[in-house]
Amino acid sequence: MTDAPKLFAPLKLRGLTLKNRVVVSPMCMYSSANGLATDFHLAHLGSFALGGAALILTEASAVSPEGRISPEDLGLWSDDHIPVLGKIVDFAHAQHALIGTQLAHAGRKASTHAPWRGHGAVLPEQGGWEVLGPDAQAYSGSYPAPRAMSTEDIQKVIADFVAATRRAVMAGFDVIEVHAAHGYLLHQFLSPLSNTRTDHYGGSFENRVRLTLEVSRAVRDTFPAHLPVFVRVSASDWAAGGWTPDETVELAKLLMKIGIDVLDVSSGGLTSAQKIEVGPGYQLPFAEQVKKETGMTTMAVGMITEPQQAETLLEQGQADLVALARELLRDPHWPQRAAHELGTKMDVPDQYARAVRW
Repeated sequence: MTDAPKLFAPLKLRGLTLKNRVVVSPMCMYSSANGLATDFHLAHLGSFALGGAALILTEASAVSPEGRISPEDLGLWSDDHIPVLGKIVDFAHAQHALIGTQLAHAGRKASTHAPWRGHGAVLPEQGGWEVLGPDAQAYSGSYPAPRAMSTEDIQKVIADFVAATRRAVMAGFDVIEVHAAHGYLLHQFLSPLSNTRTDHYGGSFENRVRLTLEVSRAVRDTFPAHLPVFVRVSASDWAAGGWTPDETVELAKLLMKIGIDVLDVSSGGLTSAQKIEVGPGYQLPFAEQVKKETGMTTMAVGMITEPQQAETLLEQGQADLVALARELLRDPHWPQRAAHELGTKMDVPDQYARAVRW
């Protein structure tokens, strides 16, 4: 409908059409064993499909066991992970929702406790493992010290992303998002604060972005051409001498050239010295800058909680998609509330029709 709110206007990305602009942001649940999804994940992700979000992104799925943030992380490093994920995908599709997975490697922030189980490093006797990073700097004093990656380690990471992409295709996912944000491995290579290498993966901007580009290109080349690939970035380290919004713009231009469809623009997570100025929509200027300076399709995220807030940012052209996280934990049916508040209608499952307000 031409007079529909922008939040409920469809968006075409390659061969997909999102029915609205609401996206479920990846949220770690720390509820897997050996990387396997469980009935919890089916109920958790399924609730968003029932609630009307156009696209659901799973939590970060580790491309290798050593790439997990915690021992309880979801994974896609084994064919054993495919069947249960496929069941979740099938349920989402049955509710007319699209679903994607975020592929990730935690790097120096791996082998750490789930938030409610402790803080900092999981020791070897507790099931921890050796962690990797661009160099030997730990995230903080309570985190494990990484082993600086060799060229062979780097090539294995790229191969792991490719293998995980193939498994995502077998599970039926519609979208892949490459996680290059929040202080995890690809972000660690991007930032001069965490990357002091002197080879062709460190030093200059061109060298620091190399791994992110190589992984993104490999994923794009492996994922079906009619389906979109997203990349999530932290547009700022919020710390002196770190990765900057202007560098994010330059990275976005390079990602566009290799066929990346959407930049998911977040921030922070790289250093414990960060000083983030938090407030409603506090990361929106970063997405807006990328969109205006490159023309790339962008997704805004970060303390977007109200329907009118989401509608306004879309109307003003600050971003093309709106990703919600904690607000959807509070209310998985937020899209239906948004439709009501913005004076429009949306399809709801027949089983929920008696509860609609229009």
